[in-house]
Amino acid sequence: MEINGSVYNSGNISQRNVDAEGQTSVLSSNLFLDHVGEVTLTLNSDGLSWKSLYSLDNDGSTCLGIKFLPRMATKMATKLKFSDIYAVEIIDSDVIQESDLPLAAECFVGNESHDSGMNHFMVHTFQKSKSQPCLWSLAVYKFGNKDLQTCQMWVNKINDSLSKEVGRPKNLLVFVHPMSGKGNGRRIWETVAPIFSRAKINTKVIVTQRAGHAFDVMTSATNEELNSYDGVLAVGGDGFFNEILNGFLSSRHKAPFPRIPSDFFDALGNNSNPLVNDPNGADSESHNNIESDPLLSRTNDGSHIEDQIENPLPNQRLRLGIIPAGSTDAIVICTTGARDPITSALHIVLGKKLCLDVAQVVRWKTTSTSKIEPRVRYAASFAGYGFYGDVITESEKYRWMGPKNYDYAGTKVFLKHRSYEAEVGYLEVESEKDSSILDGSRMFSRVRSLKRKKSERIICRANCDVCNTKPVYSSTRIPPAISSPEARWLKSKGRFLSVGAAIMSNRNERAPDGLVADAHLSDGFLHLLLIKDCPHALYLWHLTQLARKGGNPLNFDFVEHHKTPAFTFTSIGKESIWNLDGELFQAHKLSAQVFRGLICLFASGPEV
Repeated sequence: MEINGSVYNSGNISQRNVDAEGQTSVLSSNLFLDHVGEVTLTLNSDGLSWKSLYSLDNDGSTCLGIKFLPRMATKMATKLKFSDIYAVEIIDSDVIQESDLPLAAECFVGNESHDSGMNHFMVHTFQKSKSQPCLWSLAVYKFGNKDLQTCQMWVNKINDSLSKEVGRPKNLLVFVHPMSGKGNGRRIWETVAPIFSRAKINTKVIVTQRAGHAFDVMTSATNEELNSYDGVLAVGGDGFFNEILNGFLSSRHKAPFPRIPSDFFDALGNNSNPLVNDPNGADSESHNNIESDPLLSRTNDGSHIEDQIENPLPNQRLRLGIIPAGSTDAIVICTTGARDPITSALHIVLGKKLCLDVAQVVRWKTTSTSKIEPRVRYAASFAGYGFYGDVITESEKYRWMGPKNYDYAGTKVFLKHRSYEAEVGYLEVESEKDSSILDGSRMFSRVRSLKRKKSERIICRANCDVCNTKPVYSSTRIPPAISSPEARWLKSKGRFLSVGAAIMSNRNERAPDGLVADAHLSDGFLHLLLIKDCPHALYLWHLTQLARKGGNPLNFDFVEHHKTPAFTFTSIGKESIWNLDGELFQAHKLSAQVFRGLICLFASGPEV
């Protein structure tokens, strides 16, 4: 065996043996495993495996006359994949560190005699909760050998294998929101920071000093600067992540504005459709070049500039990540399955990858002479108006209450029971056409539809078949349903308690199934939820169904649910405000479209 250019021979070390399963082992040694005893550790191409040298005939530990064998020793072999290992390190022989792995009994084979003069190395991994497989906790395997060179050899070999794992970050830009949730953002980062340090990941940490700080940093960062990072992390809530997302996309994502119905701007006396989103001008307060105004510009033949514009983001490998420290953390729950900082940190250091849909939301001018320019914003989880906008507005007054401010604000808004007159347009898709066919009474159709949804409901999860289906359009292209001449716009007009567009299911502690239980993370569709004005009692019933696991909040006559790639909104009369991923956005006239898989997150999806 070569070590530092020389050949090393040992009676308890072998190289390139064939194990019982026919795999060729790269390395094999007899080592002591903490809480187990002596084992034969083998390194294969895909991971580590070990077998206890104790047999069922051996004299195990005896406690009160009862014979115990180490739990690991009762198994023929134990394996650990490299894809589940995030770090390995040699520890000081004078430091006695207990394993994170639970013990079956305190009367296992003792390690005290083995620890004398023993050198150790630790393999850091994770284990899943038996009751909640989405919840991951830190785990460590502590191996020992009296020969320091043997331990160092194992560390080097394992590190060589870990370096071949694709997609693991080396450099990260971290934004910490110190006031997120209960003001624990900084403390939560300090809790998970050792995981990144142990995994040898360089982190540049910016603790934000004011609202919009992270947005400004992301907007002003050059592509060269961002290319030096493998990812950008948000230690905070959904609103803080939205700030970073918009800072990243606003100056980099160039694509056509959402398509709109031909009469969307009739009130302005102008039927021109929007052209291309210029990130350098969309938010400008002074926009004097009338030919570049999206409300007025069109090509000579009256058509749009290229319907499909390819403009990839500057760093295709750059991923975003979230360490949850907010009040709801719906994005984290939907993408990892657990609202837990340790779980999220492990997803990040292990280089997990999950694509997410992103909605582009455009606020339009009220009149052709309005000084308000079209403004583009992005949302990754939800856009809500009416009840949702009023709650977020009201909750801003009670930030000092922490996460309870949403409950208090929600109660106040519910009691006021405000509705808003508006017109909503949305693009029809094939599934909507099929579901709109009635055979028999409306009640029979509703019952039949409900039974079908219950039996055919496909929940988005890790390695989701729906999200992994190759799209017929690129993530940076307009979906066919929008650009197709056969696209048909449908409208709903009236008084609404709320208008919502769910990009994902939005599971959270207050809505365990989310707003739409079977919404997917990357299928290229929005779920438009229109809650029409109704009596207090019925609306309370709807909210109660949202808060109940297995509830049916969409099974009401006053609830419209439409799956669509794009929608428009026009307020009529008294207005509310929009809630985009927890951030306020005021818009009288709005259009939105979804881009499939526009960004990637350090996550793997929930295990359902």
